Amino acid sequence: MNKMKKAFTTPTSLDRELEPSPVMKESVTAVEKIVGYSFKNKRLLEEALTHPSVPGSASYQRLEVLGDSVLNHAVTNYFFCMADRRKFNQDQITKLRSANAGNLKLARVAVRLGLYPYLRRYNTPVLDDKVKEFIEAVINGEDETGLVHKVLADIVESVAAAIYVDLKFDLDKLWMIFKPLLEPIYTLEDLRGRPMAILHDFCLKNGRRLEIKLKPRDETENISIAGVYVDDVLVGSGSSKGNSNARQNAAKEAVHKLSQSMVVNDGSFEGIPAGNDRSFRIEEAIQMLHVLCVKKRLLKRPDYKEENVLGPPHERKYLYSVKVVTSDGSLQSVKGDEKSRKKCAMNSAAYKMFLALQEYDNMINTIKFYRMTNRKEADRMINTKEADCKIKTKESDSMLGNIASLLYTLGAKAYRVIISLLYF
Repeated sequence: MNKMKKAFTTPTSLDRELEPSPVMKESVTAVEKIVGYSFKNKRLLEEALTHPSVPGSASYQRLEVLGDSVLNHAVTNYFFCMADRRKFNQDQITKLRSANAGNLKLARVAVRLGLYPYLRRYNTPVLDDKVKEFIEAVINGEDETGLVHKVLADIVESVAAAIYVDLKFDLDKLWMIFKPLLEPIYTLEDLRGRPMAILHDFCLKNGRRLEIKLKPRDETENISIAGVYVDDVLVGSGSSKGNSNARQNAAKEAVHKLSQSMVVNDGSFEGIPAGNDRSFRIEEAIQMLHVLCVKKRLLKRPDYKEENVLGPPHERKYLYSVKVVTSDGSLQSVKGDEKSRKKCAMNSAAYKMFLALQEYDNMINTIKFYRMTNRKEADRMINTKEADCKIKTKESDSMLGNIASLLYTLGAKAYRVIISLLYF
């Protein structure tokens, strides 16, 4: 019987017992103690601890690519093997993998293990300052979202890859060594309670820009006020006596508000407009907007228009708009984001229109609710002609005050819709 040959073998150049170079000997020895593993080929760890800024030396870049895949594989295996007992589904395993092997988590691991001082680098004062800012934020329990941390995650991935290769690509042995370093391993319950991480993962996955800004401290009230901005749009604010808690409160409000227009499952956004019974990506927005219009029996198809072409020929940016005539005859028009491809720009516009139509439906449903629950009051308004564009609020008439406030908030177009519904 022929013995099956191994498909993957360690390259001869790596499968040797080698000592590190004199300049890296102390760093290699220190990191071996930190991770609890003694390398046979110590040059592997030396490479994992060398930044690309060092001239004439192999950097961690190749190992980082391998380490990224290996850690994702190991974490996936860990939760997959629990699937029969815990019944994790596909989305849950994906979220758990992202939470436990994502860049932000690995960067925190690098801070906790103290790996950055052992990274060999050359003339990187700007990087050092930015990494220091991230490290201080982690140590002080402050929000580190948006701070530079990729290089810290790269170190952890490179060290993991170095161990993996030194173990002759034995994933089980790697996980036995590395799992304690990744503690705590986040569970689904942990994810539900981490609004800051939820926002960060959502924006990273959907290509959104996330900023959390602190406003000047209100010395009178002795509180800090924070705002969460997604693509420069304020989506949540919060306050507290401390900066960290103010950020957390703002993140909680942002998660709550975004969940009104995006489906949330097990603590992470899926990028799906609320109320839709089928998930889709922005890349599928044109098709799904068409399906929605058919479902609503709209007579006209969405009308796309190229609004602008920006940039030089080699860096073109396209901006598209889309118009939809709703069932009541009103015209809805939105512009998408600038994209490098026409179809992507059209999908961006379609996606925003999908959300706009849902917001419009919510407005109509709210109006109908007001009419049904306050039919007598609405009829009295019609009979006395108080609804003839001259609604006057009185402190003693809370219903009229509510409707007037609603009209003021929704604007003139919504006002006409409300009046027509009240009359007919």
